[in-house]
Order: sequence, then C-alpha cells, then structure tokens
Amino acid sequence: MRGIELTPEHPIPDLVETGQRAEESGFDTLFASCHYNNRDPFVVLDRVAAATDDLRLGPGVANPYETHPVSLASRVATLDEVSDGRAVCGLGAGDRSTLRNLGFERDRPLRRVLEAMKVSQKLWAGERVDHDGTFRATDAGLNYPEAVSDVPVYVGAQGPHMIRMAAKHADGVLVNASHPDDFAWADERVEEGVDERPASRGGRDDFDFAAYASVSVAEDADAAREAARPPVAFIAAGAAPPVLDRHGIDRERAEEIGEAIESGDFSAAFERVTPAMVDAFCIAGTPESAAEKISGVLEYADSFVAGSPLGPDPTAAVGLVATALDEAE
Repeated sequence: MRGIELTPEHPIPDLVETGQRAEESGFDTLFASCHYNNRDPFVVLDRVAAATDDLRLGPGVANPYETHPVSLASRVATLDEVSDGRAVCGLGAGDRSTLRNLGFERDRPLRRVLEAMKVSQKLWAGERVDHDGTFRATDAGLNYPEAVSDVPVYVGAQGPHMIRMAAKHADGVLVNASHPDDFAWADERVEEGVDERPASRGGRDDFDFAAYASVSVAEDADAAREAARPPVAFIAAGAAPPVLDRHGIDRERAEEIGEAIESGDFSAAFERVTPAMVDAFCIAGTPESAAEKISGVLEYADSFVAGSPLGPDPTAAVGLVATALDEAE
C-alpha cells in the first residue's frame, strides 16, 4: 500500500482536489481522519470517491465509541457501495482527549476495537448479529449485504497489545509513528501477533504492517517543521510513557499539551511542541531529507501512509511526498 491521509480541517473542495492529486501521483489508498471537530470524514470520502477511479478509501481511523459499531459498519458498507468496492476500514480506539470532550471514557479499548471488527465482518458477510460485550446489538443486520465486498480492516495502533491484536486478527495495522526506532520495536510486536494468527487468516505474507506516519514536506525545511506542530501535539499528548521515554520527551510537557487539547486551547498546545517532539513524531523537512527518513522506516514496515499535515500546503505537498517515497523505495 502507498497511502495518504486527509484531515478534514480544510474545505471539502480542497480535500477533493488533494485526493485527485494523490491518485494522479501514484497513491493507491486514501484515509480520512476522524475527529468530531473537523468535517465529517464519510462526506469527504464520498466526494473523493466520486472524483477518483481506483483509489481505495476509508476512515483512518474511526473509533467505536462515538459511533455505535453497528452503525459504523453500515457507514463503511455504504462507502463500499458508492465507491464500487473500494472501501477500506481503518479502526482504532480514538484519541482519549477528544473522546472526553464528548463524555466518553475510552474503557477496554483493545476489546472494544476487536469486537467492533468482528461484528462488522459478520454484518458485511450478510449475517444477523447478537452481541453482548463492550457494546450490545440484538438481531442487527444490514439490508444491503449484496452491496458489500470483502472490506479490509486496518487497526490503528501504538501500544504493544493493540499491535499484537491487529497482527493476529486484522488485515493490517496502521502504526502511528514516524521514527525508525519505533518501527523496529513495533516489528517485534507484529511478529508476536502473527505467530498467534489463525490459519484461516493466512500468515505473515497476508498481513500488512503499515507505517502511518506524520509527514510534512516542503522545499523550505523550516516551514515544513512549523506545519508539523498541530499533528505532533496530538501524537505527543496521546503517546504512551514508554514511547516518550524512548525519545527523551518530557512526560510532564506532553501531559500539558494533552490538557490544552482537552480544554480546546489548541494554540497553547501547538506552542508547547518542542523540536525534539517534531524529530520523534513527524518526518518533517525537504523531500530529500524526508526520503532518507522514510527509507529508515521502510526497513521494518511493509507499506507507508503519509499522514497529516503533508506540508504547509497539503495539496501542493502531495507531489513532494510522492517524490520522497519514490526516492525512499
């Protein structure tokens, strides 16, 4: 997979243009990030589907808290129908700080994601579902199962247990990291999960270990690094303590960023981002320097998704990111 992420903080016509540019530049998969304070990702994906021919599309990643998993499965099925079988489902536990804004506690995240994935797959296969676990569903089913193809599920993950679960049960994992050291560590977790993978799911060759990396590329390296502040703030705030320690990031400062995000003070959160955080959590710089960093990541990952912000001008950055990927591969 050669993927790209859209963040629906921009007007939808701009996002559609970015999606078209991505397909023209050789990307084969597009994910739209899912945060309540941005535009609806499924509306964006529908518009991009209508404006492209072959690009696979899906949420990246949706969480099964703010939307009931059965309703989420139906939304993905609708996307699959309208795109003539091009849907892919990115599923994860969601961002803890923004979920709290909506009154959700992210309890039992691994179990919730696994159950949402399994229930979705049954619904897409045309089954009716009774489920009583981290959520409930009684005699739930879709009225249009013939419209749903075999939708691949990628689990968004950072922690060891979620990565292992993805490698055991899903079609792929989207590891939200940008530094080769994180992928060297994640590769070991993937191998642990694959060792427990049921024979019916296939082996290591049937699983896609994808880097879901924040990327910011521009001819001006300083401008690229400055544009990286917003996504890096969210990544740092949600990073587990061992990840922060691996990169020498001050835990207290990361916690302060999370508190600012939770209170809606995004400017303060972005200002608290340090150069060390940018180095750890984003591939930021010129196309040449980005290519070198992507190459280091691909020593471990099977495929690559270029995540937000892409660059100071996301649409213009698509071609630069594609150039960096060409050089890295």
